[in-house]
Amino acid sequence: MIIGNKSFDNGTYVMAIINLTPDSFWKESRKTCDNVLFAVERAVKEGAAVIDIGAQSSRPNYVEVSAEEEISRFAKPLELVKRNFDIPLSVDTYFSKSARVALEIGADMINDIWGLTNDGDMAGVIAEYNAAVCIMHNAKAALSGDIWGPVLNFLENSIKTATQKGIDKNKICIDGGIGFAKSKEQNWELLNGYERLLPLGYPLLLGTSRKSMFGGLPEERLPQTLESTRLAVRKNVLFVRVHDVKENVAAIKEEYDKING
Repeated sequence: MIIGNKSFDNGTYVMAIINLTPDSFWKESRKTCDNVLFAVERAVKEGAAVIDIGAQSSRPNYVEVSAEEEISRFAKPLELVKRNFDIPLSVDTYFSKSARVALEIGADMINDIWGLTNDGDMAGVIAEYNAAVCIMHNAKAALSGDIWGPVLNFLENSIKTATQKGIDKNKICIDGGIGFAKSKEQNWELLNGYERLLPLGYPLLLGTSRKSMFGGLPEERLPQTLESTRLAVRKNVLFVRVHDVKENVAAIKEEYDKING
C-alpha cells in the first residue's frame, strides 16, 4: 500500500493516534496545537510509521461536531506536523469538507469511520487529491446474528465506490470496525477471525487500542491491546492503529522474532 511517499507491503506497521479532541476516551491521547509536535516527535522516535490525526471523537455516546469545528481543531496542528516531519499523515474524518481541507494542507490519507458512506462526495475528494484511504465498516444500527455477511458486504460496496470514483487500488486499506455497531462478543468474533477480511484483496488495518471490549478501565487495557497486536502480526494485518507506540512496536518485533525464531 502507498501512503504519501512511503510504500508498505510485508509486515505490520504502527499507526500512531494523535487526538485533537477534548473528549477522546483515552485522555493521554488528547493533544493541542501547543504540544502536538512533541507528541508526533515521540511517536516517530518510538517507531510509528504513520500518524493518524483526529479532531472528532468517535467514542461511545460521543457528540458530533461540525466539519467547521473539526477543521478549526486540526488545520494548524496538521500544518505544523507536515512542515516538521517527513512521515505519512492520515486524518480521521467522515466529512468531505474536512477531508478537502486536510488534503489541501498536505495530508496523505483519509481514515473514514463510515467507509465512504456518510458523505457522497468523500470518495471523489480523495480521488481528486490522489490520496490514500482507510475504509472502515460501520452501521447505523447494531449488528445482530451473523456479522460476517454485513461486514464483508459493506466493505465490498465501499471498495467499489472508491475504485469507481478513481481512488488508486494501491492506496486502499480496510478496517473491520471493532467497537462500532458491534457487541463485545461480536468484537471478539471479528478480532479472532480478522483474516476473513483478506479475501477482499486489500491490506488490513486493526484498531483495538484500549477499547472497551477488553473490560476494565482504559488505563488497564494495554496488555490486551498488545496481545491483539501480536495476533495482528500472525494474521498478516498491515497496520495497527494504537495509542502506545513504543509498546506496540516492541510487541510486533517480539512476535516476528518468535515466528522466525
